[in-house]
Amino acid sequence: MTVAVSTSPVLVVGIGADGWEGLSPRAQAAIGGADVLIGSPRQLDLVPYSAALRVSWPSPMLPALPGLFDEHRDRRVCVLGSGDPMFHGIGVTLCRVLGPERIRVIAHPSSVSLACARLGWAVHETPTVSLVNRPVGTLSPELQTGARLLVLSNDQHTPAAVAKLLCESGFGDSRLTVLEQLGGPAEAVADGTASEWNRPAGDPLNVIALEVRGAGAMRLTRNAGLPDAAYRGDGQMTKHEVRALTLAALAPAPGELLWDVGGGSGTIGIEWMRSDPRCRAVAFEREDSRVGQIGDNAVALGVPALRIRGAAPASFGEETAAPDAVFVGGGVTQDGMLDACWARLRPGGRMVVNAVTAESESLILQWHSRNGGELRKFQVYRGEPLGGFTAWRPQLPVAQWSATKPDSTERETT
Repeated sequence: MTVAVSTSPVLVVGIGADGWEGLSPRAQAAIGGADVLIGSPRQLDLVPYSAALRVSWPSPMLPALPGLFDEHRDRRVCVLGSGDPMFHGIGVTLCRVLGPERIRVIAHPSSVSLACARLGWAVHETPTVSLVNRPVGTLSPELQTGARLLVLSNDQHTPAAVAKLLCESGFGDSRLTVLEQLGGPAEAVADGTASEWNRPAGDPLNVIALEVRGAGAMRLTRNAGLPDAAYRGDGQMTKHEVRALTLAALAPAPGELLWDVGGGSGTIGIEWMRSDPRCRAVAFEREDSRVGQIGDNAVALGVPALRIRGAAPASFGEETAAPDAVFVGGGVTQDGMLDACWARLRPGGRMVVNAVTAESESLILQWHSRNGGELRKFQVYRGEPLGGFTAWRPQLPVAQWSATKPDSTERETT
């Protein structure tokens, strides 16, 4: 459904816990001049009564937005948002739905700016993770000893859930500071360590400041090549060293989409998504038992948004967006597999195939002859005990083909 064009822009006004008194004269004038005020019940209660029609957000909100703004297209509409509406806020959603040319934003200090001001932290040096309508495990990739970050809470139960996650991840010594109703008359602060957190649920409007500590926690960075022990399942995975080399060949960039074909334990798709919060991935796996372990690993390692489909290439039709990169780690010799992956890859995208058998290696040699690209072969040895000594134990050698799919202009000029 499309939204009818209106001559009047939609004004989006950020409002904080300090309410009407904390707004600038410009923001107050925008609200006072509106024919329609849209916001949450809490936000609408913060502004004085006027003749404007007051509309609370529908639920579910996103599908209803085009119809809502089409209904009021001939009126002056003002939307109330929390703090800075362009920081994890309603302004971002409305720009996507209505188009940025229809939106005018009057921002208020964000909860992150206010929290950093209270704590003496530099805003530009402080990572922020939003848990608003997201699983608490989304926080996991940011947990490193010595890290300092802010968490946008979903509700009053989020601090306890974060403390529990910290303890389960080996970071029980971490310090939590919960800042409630920042900037308002009911502002309050509570702090403590994760392992001793027993504070009752407080105000739903809160931000959590974390100082992460945990000497015994497994080191899990955003860099490629997590320890094999970080994954659970039947052991069907691209191993640590080859995984790092494979992610280097895939070269993830923020916002890109990967198809991980033959997901196994989900390692490639998971580490692709961990490389940047904006990266997306779809894992294709034919074995039902492995579908479950991919999902479990994705949740445990902080990327619950990893999508999991059935067998490739039969399940390719369930995805409408062309991938920016495709990794084939299983089913290489299946009839038509590489052809189907190459066909669905967007022009300019990258395809990486790992082969561990003579048959699959022969196939990627043919693909290299036909499509160019690069060939590599890895042989990894690990030092392991042998009696009272140490011996080098070889892992299975892996042949790898990687190539960039030419776009139409490249094909025309060659």
